Amino acid sequence: MTNETPALPAQPVSRLRRFVNVEPGEVAALLASFAMFFALLSAYYIVRPVRDEIGVSLGKDALHRLFTVVFFVMIALVPMFGFVAARFPRRLVLPSIYVFFALNLVGFWLAMKSGDKSVWVAGTFFVWGSVFNLFVVSLFWSLMAELWTHAEAKRLYGFISAGGTAGALAGPLLTQGLVRLVAPVDLLLLSAALLVAAMIAGLAVRRLRTGGAGPEMDAAGGGILDGAIKVFTTPLFARIALFVFLANIVGTFFYLEQARLVASTIPDSAQRVEFFSGRDLAVSIATFLVEVFGTARVLQRFGVTVALLALPVTAAVGALLLSFDAALWVVAAVMVAERIVAFSLANPAVKVIYTLASPDEKYKVQNFIDTVVFRGGDATSGWLYADLGGGLGFAAGAMGAVAMPLVLVWIWIARRLGAEHHQRAAATA
Repeated sequence: MTNETPALPAQPVSRLRRFVNVEPGEVAALLASFAMFFALLSAYYIVRPVRDEIGVSLGKDALHRLFTVVFFVMIALVPMFGFVAARFPRRLVLPSIYVFFALNLVGFWLAMKSGDKSVWVAGTFFVWGSVFNLFVVSLFWSLMAELWTHAEAKRLYGFISAGGTAGALAGPLLTQGLVRLVAPVDLLLLSAALLVAAMIAGLAVRRLRTGGAGPEMDAAGGGILDGAIKVFTTPLFARIALFVFLANIVGTFFYLEQARLVASTIPDSAQRVEFFSGRDLAVSIATFLVEVFGTARVLQRFGVTVALLALPVTAAVGALLLSFDAALWVVAAVMVAERIVAFSLANPAVKVIYTLASPDEKYKVQNFIDTVVFRGGDATSGWLYADLGGGLGFAAGAMGAVAMPLVLVWIWIARRLGAEHHQRAAATA
């Protein structure tokens, strides 16, 4: 792999270095990575408010069942992805899957444009949206882990993450601005176009970092279930999986509590979409500022462990607050804080750890954790929430009683994961 990229004028480079510690030879690839993540999350955040509103309209009882369906869909897709990753050159894996999802968006546009608004179409779109965002984002980070080294990632991942956050900011703004001019269903075509743009930017990043040739272009090889096997047999990956699993159990508790309160507090469908997009807007602005000015500083000065611990500590405070006052504004504030910390600190920290993995692990292990384990946490949390009396929520006390022990275990896992990363990074260096 070579890091040589076309030289850019000195003045723009010096301006960029005010925000990120980038070397001159990295600038073009860094900007292409930023642009790729921007287009990718813009595409997702255009459809996210529609997915969330569908979830509310279907009801909390349907939601936890849908999360279970999503989990089993993920399980079914893992061997399919493993087959693709093992048999096809890595330069083809991401583009082919991005084009596949773009065509899916066109298919949903055709179905909804025809006037089909059945429960089956709504439920399928909710499941698809929950699968789509995880696969495309996981593939993005697999590409980043392949092309950037561990040291580069600690310097640059905050800025690259800010590209996604800027996209998450642009998506709701586009949705709010265009929904008054075109039918909401027509926005699916814009989302498909942005996904194709992300694919093109991804091809540019690979060429800038590798020159378009070399062993980086080979297939990952191995078996189709290698990712799952390594998660259960490698302590480092097992701890990443537990961290992600617990994060999603607790996070989905908050999500379902929010859905319950939104359904009982905001009866109008349009107002619900506005509420969700407004919340996403607030998260995106705050996260962008932290990513640009804080993420790299935290990772380089305090290390991965502190960045990992920030998320379960935030969740612990949120669970305590909700146990005392389970109001909509409280759960919304908790979810905003949790997502800011997750996107700006915890997620980049986990992605830095993957840069120490082998090429096949960067794709297969990361994909298994980002999809099956991630949605497994959703499904588990959904059934726990329902069984504990989700109609009463945190106000009944049961949710807080279950959430707090999970958060304490989560904090312990974060400390162990950070310590093991430190040992592996030292050994690699």
